[in-house]
Amino acid sequence: MDVLVIGGGLAGCEAAWQVARQGCRVRLLEMRPFSFTPAHKTSLLAELVCSNSLRSKHLDTASGLLKAEMMLWGSLLLGVAHKVEVPAGGALAVDRMAFAREVTKRIESHPSIELVRKEVKDLPHFRPLVVATGPLTSLALSQALAGLFGGEHLYFYDAISPIVMGDSIDYGRAFFASRYGKGGEDYLNCPLTEEEYDMFYRAIVDAERVPLRPFEDPKFFSGCMPIEEIADLGKASLLYGPMKPVGLRDPVTGNRPYAVVQLRRETKEGTLWNMVGFQTRLKWPEQKRVFRLVPALRNAEFARFGSVHRNTYINSPVFLSMSMALKGDRGLFFAGQLTGVEGYMESAATGMLAGLNAARYVKGDPPVVPPATTMMGALVRYVVSCDPAAFQPMNANFGLLPPLTKPPKGKRDRRLAYSERALKDMAMWLREVVYAPLKDSNMGRGE
Repeated sequence: MDVLVIGGGLAGCEAAWQVARQGCRVRLLEMRPFSFTPAHKTSLLAELVCSNSLRSKHLDTASGLLKAEMMLWGSLLLGVAHKVEVPAGGALAVDRMAFAREVTKRIESHPSIELVRKEVKDLPHFRPLVVATGPLTSLALSQALAGLFGGEHLYFYDAISPIVMGDSIDYGRAFFASRYGKGGEDYLNCPLTEEEYDMFYRAIVDAERVPLRPFEDPKFFSGCMPIEEIADLGKASLLYGPMKPVGLRDPVTGNRPYAVVQLRRETKEGTLWNMVGFQTRLKWPEQKRVFRLVPALRNAEFARFGSVHRNTYINSPVFLSMSMALKGDRGLFFAGQLTGVEGYMESAATGMLAGLNAARYVKGDPPVVPPATTMMGALVRYVVSCDPAAFQPMNANFGLLPPLTKPPKGKRDRRLAYSERALKDMAMWLREVVYAPLKDSNMGRGE
């Protein structure tokens, strides 16, 4: 073999497929059926465990753009998904069992891919190696990863705050300031009156929550408690926690707000803002309804909703390069949710890039990354270069992309302009970097 891939989920299958398309031989290791995660029910590859939806197909959505880029690249999973698609309006949804069976069939039948059923309990010394073991990485391998990264840089439960699109915030109802004037104007503060806070508090307490799965038993640090669980402690609990107004003055009134929601930049340009301390298990429609009760967020559009669930992932900004390789070991690649991306297609996309760069490692070629103007390129750049102290998993969203030179006024037209630029740049990059070296290869073999 030329490349070793661990994990037969979405990212691992895409990684193996892309290695094979580059004319290299790959061995794919999957522990099922000898060892199962608490969520998987079959031994099939690419088993979808949470949903059968791969989200929107439309180019005015970030998920639609990401899938279009992956199709240009030659995604195994999207090719299968379109074959086993079931009606779901504007979303791409699949028959789960048919999807997993077809992916398994294609992997098993590819002449350059060897599928081996074996649990990996420690990191092999073989290089190049792609680790794509997913959010439910086995205990033994998790311990090995903790030894590699240090336990403080390996997370087992997400407690994720929502992220708001910057152009949907009512800045006239917010003000920039840090508590006690320390740190400059780093935070955007969304004030509430006592009456507004009372309404907000009642809505949080009464809102419908996502139940924990049977295999989940998260034990949160006090700083990571879901906002609704803090609220359950009493009406004043939020005023002494994430919504405390102490040390802040509204420059318009000169008074201290009764309560405040603080937003922190996720991108330098301010296209994305994180709701500080608002990790939550509220259902997504409930998050939109409740958080829009904050006056400055009454028209908020959410690039990412909050969530709490088991998800093994590493602090990628500290450890990974844009090639998806470990800094200091350019032959050890990571892919999928293990890297801190959120979502089925996001995981698969990182598998494609890791697989491509693993094959380039074999050939002695330098690693590559898609342009920053593409959704895939922007997502990878965010994951490996954002603030490591505030790193949380991220899904594809338009706020990750560099601003347009002349953005259209309408939201849909603006998003379509982002997509048009991204697909043009991705196609050019693929022609020059990915496909040009393969003119005399057997890249189509087994497809």
